[in-house]
Amino acid sequence: MNAKRSDSLSDSTGNNLMKSIANLLVSILCIPVAVVASEPWGLEQGAPDLKSAGPLAFGPDDVLFVGDTKSATVFAIATGDVDGDAAETNLRIDNLTTVLSKLCQAEVAINDLAVNPQTGAVFVSVAADDAPAIVRISGTGKMDLLSLQDLPFASVSLPDAPADKVTGKGRRRRNRRDDAITDIAFYENRVLVSGLRSGESPSSVREFSFPFSTIDRGTGIAIYHAAHGRAEDYAAARTFVPLMIDGEPSLLAAYTCTPLVKIPLNELKESRDRIQATTVAELGNRNRPLDMISYTKDGNDYLLLSNSSRGVMKISTSGLSGNEGLSEPVRGGKSAGQTYETMESLPGVIQMDKLNDTHAIVLVNGDDDVNLRTVVLP
Repeated sequence: MNAKRSDSLSDSTGNNLMKSIANLLVSILCIPVAVVASEPWGLEQGAPDLKSAGPLAFGPDDVLFVGDTKSATVFAIATGDVDGDAAETNLRIDNLTTVLSKLCQAEVAINDLAVNPQTGAVFVSVAADDAPAIVRISGTGKMDLLSLQDLPFASVSLPDAPADKVTGKGRRRRNRRDDAITDIAFYENRVLVSGLRSGESPSSVREFSFPFSTIDRGTGIAIYHAAHGRAEDYAAARTFVPLMIDGEPSLLAAYTCTPLVKIPLNELKESRDRIQATTVAELGNRNRPLDMISYTKDGNDYLLLSNSSRGVMKISTSGLSGNEGLSEPVRGGKSAGQTYETMESLPGVIQMDKLNDTHAIVLVNGDDDVNLRTVVLP
């Protein structure tokens, strides 16, 4: 009897111990992946105080970088987006603005989109009745608003950002703070930001280490604008991509009216305040570049650039290392430098991001709204 009772107590104690160990393992294994992934990046739980949601770019793990032009701040947000497969994503959503307006229960203006390369989910930054919001569209088309109330995040403010006020007269009247952040990219553990700063040489590129540990006033970027026939340093790059050119990390940046320039990243580090970029192409005047991605196809490297007036350009990067730059005017809307072809198969594309090695996600102007599509890289 006592022996049976002793065995029963032993079994009970053993079972309880096993249950405790099992519960401990479950609690460890069930920690949200986003939190585990974000810990190495110095993110802390909280509520990012976005004043606006503009340019987007994905970083490591599930971290999304958000450019808040209104507050001149870059936020790094752990989205919790860890499920999905970019190879399986195939989205086709018509009238996206209307759909997002219903989701947000407000009038929506779309600012940018970025694809999580791990899951294939598309994140869209919007102004919903002028309030910032970020919408996640899964690879299967499911939509939800990203909660900004309790999630891991970090931020860095841009020093010397333009004042938040309207200046100038007539056609030049505008708020330069709107261009404090025009594009963002994550490259080699660095966050790169194009935009305007205050003071001399306002056109700038800033470089922040990640996790955020440095404050960068930015380096002024001077370019030769072939369509204008002069050197300029006052207009921000509208979009850019980082890439290696002969083993040297560089940026290719597109400006309005439409110079394409090469900016070696090492020169940003070495310069105290201002560098002279190399204009490797003039792509035509009276045109505004909208978005750009880089990709490889059939062993060759290309840029894909969407524009306000000249369609989508497929630009060869062949010969970039030997391109010494344009130094003479290019008039009459003509082009020079790096060659390109216009993609007739991609009419109306305004924004895009690379989905995987063979496909991209694009936002296309429709008759009354914009449509989201998955397309083959040309």
